[in-house]
Amino acid sequence: MSPPHNDLQRLLTAPILPTLLRLAAPNVLAMVMTVLVGIAETYYVGRLGTAPLAAMALVFPFAMLTQMMSAGAMGGGVSAAISRALGASDTPRAQTLLLHALVIGVGAGVIYSAIFLTFGPHFYELLGGRGGVLEEAVAYSGILFSGALLVWLINTLASVLRGTGNMRTPSVALVATALLQIILGGVLSLGAGPVPAMGMVGVALGHIIATAAGVLYFLWYLITGQGRLTLHLNSFAMQRGMFADILKVGAIACLSPVQSVLAILIFTGLLAQLGTEALAGYGIGQRLEFLLIPIAFGIGVASVPMVGMAMGSGNVSRARRVAWVAGAVSAFNLGLIGAVVTLAPDVWARLFTQDPAVLGYARQYLVTAGPAFPFFGLGLTLYFASQGAGQVIGPVLAGTVRLVLVAGAGYGLSQHQGTADHFYGLVALAMVLYGLVTAAAVKITPWGSARKD
Repeated sequence: MSPPHNDLQRLLTAPILPTLLRLAAPNVLAMVMTVLVGIAETYYVGRLGTAPLAAMALVFPFAMLTQMMSAGAMGGGVSAAISRALGASDTPRAQTLLLHALVIGVGAGVIYSAIFLTFGPHFYELLGGRGGVLEEAVAYSGILFSGALLVWLINTLASVLRGTGNMRTPSVALVATALLQIILGGVLSLGAGPVPAMGMVGVALGHIIATAAGVLYFLWYLITGQGRLTLHLNSFAMQRGMFADILKVGAIACLSPVQSVLAILIFTGLLAQLGTEALAGYGIGQRLEFLLIPIAFGIGVASVPMVGMAMGSGNVSRARRVAWVAGAVSAFNLGLIGAVVTLAPDVWARLFTQDPAVLGYARQYLVTAGPAFPFFGLGLTLYFASQGAGQVIGPVLAGTVRLVLVAGAGYGLSQHQGTADHFYGLVALAMVLYGLVTAAAVKITPWGSARKD
């Protein structure tokens, strides 16, 4: 049963801030659950020993990349295309885009699996994996990435629903999937009752089973016509223009998470030269950054259908206002967190260590990077809002600027005996630059001829 027409009208005409907050709340909850899954799985693997924990660290950036590309980048392209069609009152086009989005999700999932099942062991070896650690990483990733198709499907289907303005259903489903993954991961990895302990393979299997359940639910929801769009698999004819509508945003947007992961890998490698304590202090701060992303992500994803529908209806001035309001909300929220850890870094740092040396580095990182958090939130949220407008090149180039700065300046510091304080300052500078360049790109990029409300 389709939601009433009034639901779409509210996205086009209702006050921006309360509408945005209403849409963002379930998304933030779903993303926080994703973070909790990561914490739970790290706990399970930690119980298995040091080698499995090190192996997980090798695989984690590429697993994170799968999520970022399928949910945030290509998912944003799917949501944006569907919301623009609905904003233009072209429901048949939105229906057709749904089918093309599924084809893209299937294709991307198969390709991702093929890449990491074939070349994954070489990647882990390049990152320093050796002996038993490398063997654990290959076994774990072999199961995990065989399910990449399911990850792409669940995030594609969730993005379809978000594109219609329905945030509640995908968020509830993703929270349930996350809870199932936490339970299965623990039972299958550590064993319980008649279930034998399967180690890291059990964690990967729990992920695949829970994700498959989520995919089946979304397919049932769409096939039975529970939402505004209904999935019809008969008489489907692929159209180049429909693929282009999604890929002109999604494919370009996929460069952004690749740049983010590369920046993390480069910086981690450079900082490791300063010793274990400095790297551990950075790791504590980085854990906080991973909690900031869901907040900015949740607000940004909520802005996509609001911006897309406004663009589809020709109301470019409202689309731009949505983008700036979303960016300001994200900057404010992350700014509050940054202020807390800047003034009282031990509130966060002592959750993870009591080692005086590591605590010193962690405090140093939080005090240095905390003031830059609002710029990071501004940039990431504007990146999503730009997807709704179909103008994502500027924010992606801002990510390129950040990557070049981290790589170039980081290399320079490593060659001139840079201290941890210098490296941490570089992280903060990269966040500030990313936010400012993204904002400038949104400001100067034409979104079309605005009409008045």
